Amino acid sequence: MPDGVNMADMFGMVMEMQKKMKEAQENLASKTVTAESGGGMVKVTANGARRITNIRIEPSAVDPEDVELLEDLVVAGINKALDEAEEMANKEMGGIAGAMLPPGMGLSGLGGLNL
Repeated sequence: MPDGVNMADMFGMVMEMQKKMKEAQENLASKTVTAESGGGMVKVTANGARRITNIRIEPSAVDPEDVELLEDLVVAGINKALDEAEEMANKEMGGIAGAMLPPGMGLSGLGGLNL
């Protein structure tokens, strides 16, 4: 452990980071992203908690003769919205975690951490 950092300080920093991460997670649930597929025929909204909150389908996308196309557009829209929501969450959570770490200590060495 580097000079000048004791266990009590480290514990306090961890507790503070946990508090800030929890607050950020709660805040993310109120933030949304909207993704489109099929040139805007399907619009999917997801929140930062990676939950789909809305799907809007243009009437022109509904063709009873080609239900498979609509299904593909919905799947593509959902996947894109979830990817964008995850990216938004990672940026916000990673920024908080990075700000809380001591200088010189990065997240890259924590392998597999999905912030």
